[in-house]
Amino acid sequence: MGGFIPQRAVAAPGVSAAHAVLIEQTTGRVLFEKDAHEPQRIASITKIMTAIIAIESGKLEEEATASHRAVYTEGSSIYLEEGEKMKLKDLVYGLMLRSGNDAAVAIAENVGGSVEGFVHMMNEKAAWLGMTDTTFENPHGLDSENHRSSAYDMALLMRYAMDNEIFREITGSKSYKAETRMYAWGNKNKLLTQYYEYCTGGKTGYTKRAGRTLVSTADKDGMSLIAVTINDPDDWRDHIRLFDWGFEKYQMTDLQQQGVEQFSIRGSNRELSGYFPDTLRYPLTEKEQQQVTSSVYLLDNASSSKKQAEKIGKKVFQVNGTYLTEMNILPNDFNQNNGQRGFWQLLRKMTGVF
Repeated sequence: MGGFIPQRAVAAPGVSAAHAVLIEQTTGRVLFEKDAHEPQRIASITKIMTAIIAIESGKLEEEATASHRAVYTEGSSIYLEEGEKMKLKDLVYGLMLRSGNDAAVAIAENVGGSVEGFVHMMNEKAAWLGMTDTTFENPHGLDSENHRSSAYDMALLMRYAMDNEIFREITGSKSYKAETRMYAWGNKNKLLTQYYEYCTGGKTGYTKRAGRTLVSTADKDGMSLIAVTINDPDDWRDHIRLFDWGFEKYQMTDLQQQGVEQFSIRGSNRELSGYFPDTLRYPLTEKEQQQVTSSVYLLDNASSSKKQAEKIGKKVFQVNGTYLTEMNILPNDFNQNNGQRGFWQLLRKMTGVF
């Protein structure tokens, strides 16, 4: 630990970062923010996008060749040599653990056909994820005139990436030895390797113009949090403060159990069976847990059996009269079709509608 002494905080967190956000991973609920939507230079946390695109390419076991452009990229490096061949998987480890800018360019050229082609893929992915404050100009995060993102957008990206098993394994690795290296790479994320026992992954970043940037994740007591700070001279402590505050203040609370329920059809004596495809859990404070109310809204054609795969209504949850979240109600027969349910879970994940 050296001279670093983590300071545990249970009061509202004060952070040194110019921009910060803390979200709960499974729901995306924002628990804390500070100028979280301002586009800023983000340095090497850019590489989260580079990594997830590489992972999703399906080429991890293929060999990539390091070009002249990759080898002579300035900044942090895994010391590739021109013409060297390395598995894409190993390059992604070098990208995330050692923040290799040479690895970033090699990945971009081999996955996107060129750096420029890969950057187009990055921006397409950002748009798909709803990262409205983001413009990528390179795969590594070195300062560029219009290369920008916000704390909130980077939290959205990390939330998406952490749903990928391979990404979780890579970002959560304290060290890794590539097939072509005689030594293992150590992870630069000291929250993971030294400072915070609940940390599960993340990515560091720094340039003189961007300052220190950091994305990190942590799990405790069944809750997963994502913290992002930009331009933060005290990021290690700030992330610990944010996590400790979040874990202390919020608890994952069951709002709706998976299963079948009966609903009365307004204006008649009839009842309708509806199905909740999953248990809905949401991060709430102790006070909020006492203030939760819900209302059921059935569609006009809810009693019709013509379209069994469609929702018949929704259940809306509020806290103290303020909208919190909602969950779709499916026809009762829907729970008997596993294929349809799998499709529904995928659609729910893509749209964020419970």
